[in-house]
Amino acid sequence: MAVYKINYADGTTNTIIADRDFVEANTSEGDTFSEVVPPDPTDHQKASFARIWRDRELFNTDFIVPLSDHPKRNAYLTYRENLRNWPSTSNFPDTRPTLAS
Repeated sequence: MAVYKINYADGTTNTIIADRDFVEANTSEGDTFSEVVPPDPTDHQKASFARIWRDRELFNTDFIVPLSDHPKRNAYLTYRENLRNWPSTSNFPDTRPTLAS
């Protein structure tokens, strides 16, 4: 699957997500199409995406904080601390923290 921009012979355009075979099979003579390749994200965008992921991970692990008898509680608490500290580390945003097994 990829993103394709289709320029129809009548002058209209459309952008779709499809396989190349589908696009070739469903365009007519005189239509042209090209794959749309998005630009690489900027460093600012990478950091923003990483913070969104981190915030979601913190939210998804909130349940563990009040559970003192959970068998993996210490691993989750360490993971959450690593998530909170991650933006100030040298490997941000390239290497995400992981939950120890």
